[in-house]
Amino acid sequence: MKWKRTALAAIGFVSLALGAIGVFLPVWPTTPFVIISAACFSSTPKLKAQIMRIGFFREHIRNYEEGTGLSRKTLLTSIAYLWTMLLISMALVRTPLMLTVLCVVGVAVTVHILVIARKRRGR
Repeated sequence: MKWKRTALAAIGFVSLALGAIGVFLPVWPTTPFVIISAACFSSTPKLKAQIMRIGFFREHIRNYEEGTGLSRKTLLTSIAYLWTMLLISMALVRTPLMLTVLCVVGVAVTVHILVIARKRRGR
């Protein structure tokens, strides 16, 4: 069974790294990768405890486990960062098709973030 724990830890670290990429890329999903890593690390409590010490990941994992949605600070930071990165991308890539795609992605992700945040306000 040690191989299973090792494999889960490896998958967890890869997933966590992919989730960390989402901090810098506005269209890359962060939360699903962090949740996958938390699930992989749950078989090794020491690893999960180490990940939970990192505030950014802890918030995502707790919000998912408790179903509490997003804090106002996280909501505002996420939307501001999303649109800042999208506007920079739009300034660099000026083709009409890409501008349209970036706008559609921005609106869709903004709506998604607002829906997640609503879960917190509804409780």
